[in-house]
Amino acid sequence: MNLKLELVVLPVSDVDRAKAFYEAAGFRLDLDKAVSADWRAVHFTPPGSECSIIFGKGLTSAVPGSTQGLYLVVSDVEKARAELVGRGIEVSEVFHDGGGLLFHGHEGGGITHELEGQGRIAGGHPDRADYGSFATFSDPDGNGWVLQEVTQRFPGR
Repeated sequence: MNLKLELVVLPVSDVDRAKAFYEAAGFRLDLDKAVSADWRAVHFTPPGSECSIIFGKGLTSAVPGSTQGLYLVVSDVEKARAELVGRGIEVSEVFHDGGGLLFHGHEGGGITHELEGQGRIAGGHPDRADYGSFATFSDPDGNGWVLQEVTQRFPGR
């Protein structure tokens, strides 16, 4: 059985503000449909992604901004960061983890990022190892995104 993640619901407080943010970030608008004053769905897909996001009114009871750790895999984290910054998105500087995780035989770099203040080291992974360099940004409600550099996937991916 194949199970493909294709849609993630994001909780937002202001649908139009979130729509403007994701348009500015370069996500493709797939749908903006309101069927009543109490229900509206806005659907976006990140460039090159098979998984999309949806937000709106009447879609979720989750607290706006409570979705964290949405990973966008990129082949060049510096370039992806620069493009988002050029689009007016506030993005952290590129960093790698210093939490002592063993990664490709090297101490000090994991396959997932550390939270702010938890061992982030400025700059990309020293060996530019796959899965080792990150940058983060948030939408206006605080839903958290991670850019992660991967040029060669682990086997089986």
